[in-house]
Amino acid sequence: MKVKDTMRLLTLAAAVGAAVLAAAPALAVSTQAPLKDVHWSFESPIGFYDQEQLQRGYKVYKEVCSACHAMSMVAFRNLGDKGAPFYDPKYPNPNDNPVVKTLARDVQYPDIDSDTGEAIHRPGTTADYFPNPFPNPIAARAANGGALPPDMSLLEAAREGGPRYIYSVVTGDGTPSPAGLNVPTGKYYDPWMPGDLSGNWTGDPSKVPVGGFIAMPPPLTANRVTFDDGTKATVDQEAKDVAAFLTWAADPKMDERKELGIEVMIFLVIFAGLLYASYRSIWRNVGH
Repeated sequence: MKVKDTMRLLTLAAAVGAAVLAAAPALAVSTQAPLKDVHWSFESPIGFYDQEQLQRGYKVYKEVCSACHAMSMVAFRNLGDKGAPFYDPKYPNPNDNPVVKTLARDVQYPDIDSDTGEAIHRPGTTADYFPNPFPNPIAARAANGGALPPDMSLLEAAREGGPRYIYSVVTGDGTPSPAGLNVPTGKYYDPWMPGDLSGNWTGDPSKVPVGGFIAMPPPLTANRVTFDDGTKATVDQEAKDVAAFLTWAADPKMDERKELGIEVMIFLVIFAGLLYASYRSIWRNVGH
């Protein structure tokens, strides 16, 4: 092929590429407000879960969130593991923990009668996983205006910002929308929900608000739950506690991992000291 023909083909390819890029729609830019600055006991490298907070968080999940959100990867026995909300050192086997047994028995599960084959309901056991509020995804969407509530088992790990994201979204849900923003029916404005609002904005194009829409109505209200330890159930407290509980659900072995890390660091410090003492002892009378 001649050089002139090659140049023609390259020019034609560049022109076609430019035309395609010009015709392609601009990619949507997802925005959100900076996550709220909240701190938990487990944040530092040597920080651990606050068991009372985890218990309060479980109650918020059970009495509020579980109406729509499943936690299909968490079994009742997990609540009695070391570092878990209801861990009791007297019961190293969580299946023996009476609190965990009671929580499981409060839930009815569909089963089959082994004698008659008829469909029955039985009390839950520690081996059962948290129940799903809907029998299938179609029913879940039908009950939530077409939106599918996410499973909360690993929600904290799946969202950038982890517990701060959860706290920000649940406390920001239902924030009054800016004038000029058309909020779709069945949706709620949330500055901390990642999204692109340019298509629903009728104001100054350079001032499109940050955030997005969420199908979940504002989930928390003051005194929505009653905490067993007497803690005042403000929206802020409920949000912090459920965010902590969901962090535990996504990383239930964090306490054990940090304990092991601290033990290893202590061992290394002692080992380094012994090594240095041995070095001084062996070489103290040797000229250098």
